[in-house]
Amino acid sequence: MDILPLVICIILFILGLLGTVLPVLPGAILIYGGMVIYGIMTGFASLNIYFFIIQALILIIIFLVDFIASFIGTRHFGGSKQAIWGAGIGTILGLFLMPPIGIFIGPFLGAVIAEILLGKELKEAVRVGIGSLIGILGGTLLKLLMEIIMIIYFFVQIY
Repeated sequence: MDILPLVICIILFILGLLGTVLPVLPGAILIYGGMVIYGIMTGFASLNIYFFIIQALILIIIFLVDFIASFIGTRHFGGSKQAIWGAGIGTILGLFLMPPIGIFIGPFLGAVIAEILLGKELKEAVRVGIGSLIGILGGTLLKLLMEIIMIIYFFVQIY
């Protein structure tokens, strides 16, 4: 067995896991990309179309987790629809304006600003912002777990 495809794949897996915590890197995409590169370099000897379909479905779920987690956290802490939108917009802006810390500050500020614009007290707005932050942190843990499952499934398939 040629070791180069596996080394490249593992490097991309590590970068992908780091990218989930440090959103400068596209975490799950790097992990999936590592699998595709491994498949190409080995002539898809041990990875079939079903493997890639299952992994792609997990990848799509991972993309949705950020928004769903922020929604759940914001809603659970009493946030309005506007706060949910504010947290979503804050997530996107935070990623671009303040990477990597923006993934945490953006949704918090977005939810807080939306609640204040609706006339809520600062204390209540901050509470909703904290809910958004808790949702993002929970989502990050869930994404890491799903990525680890992707990686384990990969190694089960190739060995």
